Amino acid sequence: MKQDVSDMIRATARRVLQTEGRAVTAMADSLPEDFADAVQAVLDTKGRVILSGIGKSGHIARKISSTFASTGTPSAFVHPAEASHGDLGMVTPGDLAILISNSGETSELRDIVAHVTRFSIPLIAISGRAGSTLMQAADFKLLLPPEPEACSLGMAPTTSTTLTLALGDALAVAVMERRGFLAEQFHTFHPGGKLGAQLAKVSQLMHGTERLPLVPATESMAETLVVMSEKGFGIAGVTESEKLAGVISDGDLRRNISNLMDRSAGEVATQNPRCIGPDMLASEALAMMSENKITALFVVDSDRRPLGILHLHDCLRAGLL
Repeated sequence: MKQDVSDMIRATARRVLQTEGRAVTAMADSLPEDFADAVQAVLDTKGRVILSGIGKSGHIARKISSTFASTGTPSAFVHPAEASHGDLGMVTPGDLAILISNSGETSELRDIVAHVTRFSIPLIAISGRAGSTLMQAADFKLLLPPEPEACSLGMAPTTSTTLTLALGDALAVAVMERRGFLAEQFHTFHPGGKLGAQLAKVSQLMHGTERLPLVPATESMAETLVVMSEKGFGIAGVTESEKLAGVISDGDLRRNISNLMDRSAGEVATQNPRCIGPDMLASEALAMMSENKITALFVVDSDRRPLGILHLHDCLRAGLL
């Protein structure tokens, strides 16, 4: 591509991003007056948060609904055209509706507006026109700032949809923080993929007690090697009074090779080994393995009683790397 053409394309991109960025900043500096009350209305909702919009607003509404659902607020998207043909039954007393229309005059939303009004369902409106039909019907009015669209014609929904999406994110995150939503709960709704793996607990990935390569401190190294071979983790845990007192690794075997078979497990083991708890994030355990150049960690309770074992391969299979 010629340099002058590339420069023109990059200039367009900068203009769009700067236009939309300024608009978001303007909204952050002057949030809609009803924003805090809208957050509280969502928190007070016993049913679901229903999102609806048509066209570009509909796409944004779907995303906002998904964000609510993934952060602890039951939510659903209802297509306004389908709503007029039976799906209004999905919007029930106890729910709350968030309707999106930049003009505030979207005809497809009229039946939903009439429905929520009839059944006294709280309505949050997101629009760019304060005096529009939608805003007049709303209990909570989230007015978008009058910022220009980013397209050169000033017509394609660009800045307005970005503002709506950002405002929806702000609404969902504010609700999430007021609920005290935790990483553990987030994992419940995101069990798959890399994000789910990063939020997994050690207890979800570890091998249980039946797989533990454990020997008493008095055990001979001949028997200890048999246990290490059978369990296949490359290490053995050494116990005293049912507590983990030491760990035997390949390195310990090499350091004691000259008189290995004449010694007991307790004599060969590294004392007070690094251990992890079942509630630690698996990603943190993986970081510990990497930092200390080890491939497995014993999982113990507060009294150092063995509960399980986590191997590097378990973390790899879960998608942590």
